[in-house]
Amino acid sequence: MAKAVKANLKMKIKGGQASAAPPVGSTLGQYGVNMMDFIQPFNDATKDMMGKTVTAHITVYDDRTMDFRVVAEPTDDRIRAALGIQKGSGRPNTEKVSKKLSQTDLRKIAEEKAMDMNTDDVEAVMKMVAGTARSMGVEVEK
Repeated sequence: MAKAVKANLKMKIKGGQASAAPPVGSTLGQYGVNMMDFIQPFNDATKDMMGKTVTAHITVYDDRTMDFRVVAEPTDDRIRAALGIQKGSGRPNTEKVSKKLSQTDLRKIAEEKAMDMNTDDVEAVMKMVAGTARSMGVEVEK
């Protein structure tokens, strides 16, 4: 029989840098979970992503146990890093960012994000990444 789920949480945490301080401590503490059962495994799992913001999806069960999975750095952060810009356009339909995303950068980002997506088709992931870029006001080279 499956365990009863008490809460599903999402937290953005710097890779390899989780600590008992907020937001981790205060969020897990309210569910009565031992936060060290999360902090050590999370830091071990994300030590290769040190300093990058990652999303942790945490499932807390009624018996005060938990499972978590880590989703790598968000797509928009990867696009901004590839182009060397601080932020996207506030009005992406009328004002475009001065730099264009090349097909090489698009493929690289798509291959990195493929493990977090629900498809193995890199071409499909490239379309998703291109859509994110367009919503930021970034033009994608053909």
